[in-house]
Amino acid sequence: MTKAFIFDMDGTLFQTNLILEPALDATFDVLRTKGLWQGETPIEKYREIMGVPLPVVWETLCPMHSVDIREESNVLFHVKLTEQIRSRKGALYPHAEQTLATLSKSYPLYIASNGQVDYLQAIVETYQLERFIKGTYSIQSIASGHKSDLVKKVMQDNGIQDGAVVGDRSSDIQAARDNALLSIGARFDFAQDHELQQAHIVIDDLTELLNIELG
Repeated sequence: MTKAFIFDMDGTLFQTNLILEPALDATFDVLRTKGLWQGETPIEKYREIMGVPLPVVWETLCPMHSVDIREESNVLFHVKLTEQIRSRKGALYPHAEQTLATLSKSYPLYIASNGQVDYLQAIVETYQLERFIKGTYSIQSIASGHKSDLVKKVMQDNGIQDGAVVGDRSSDIQAARDNALLSIGARFDFAQDHELQQAHIVIDDLTELLNIELG
C-alpha cells in the first residue's frame, strides 16, 4: 500500500507572508495609478482569506471591479510574487528542508496547492524542492477549483491509498477528510484556530511530522 504526505505550499512549507505585502502593494499601486483603487492595500483582508482559490481572492479584494480588471490584477500580482521568490525575498518555514529530507526517505512527498503553476514552480526551483518532492500539483489542473478534488488527483495519479494532508487552512483539512486521509493542521502564520480544530493533529513546527507514522 502506497502511503504519502501531501503538503499545502503557502503558509505550510513556504513563508508567503514575507513576500505577500510588497507584491500586493505593487499590484494595488498600479490600480491606484489607473484610478481603480483608493486607500490602503487590503493586506489584512487577504491574510484572512489566504488559501482560497484565486477567483475568490479577487472577488473579495475587489468586489466592485469587473472580471477583466480582477484577472489583470491577478496576473500582475503573480508576476510580482514570482519576482520576489526568485530574488529570494521569501523563505521556507524553519526546519522545512530537513523535515522534507527525512520524510522523503520513508514516504513519497507531494504538493497540492491553490497556487498557480508558474508561482509554484518558482518556489520549487528556487529552493530546489525537487530533491524531496515527487510531484507538484496546482489547482489550475482541476476544473472544479476544489482542493479536495486536487488531492484526489494526486492520489489517483500516483497510486496513493493512504497518507496525510498537511496544511494550514480549512480547505486542506477538508481535502484530507474527503479523501479519507489523516489531516494535519499547521498552526503557522495564516492558520485560524477554529479551522484547525477540525484537524486530526495540529503541529506548531514541521519537525513534529517526524513523530507521525502513517497508517
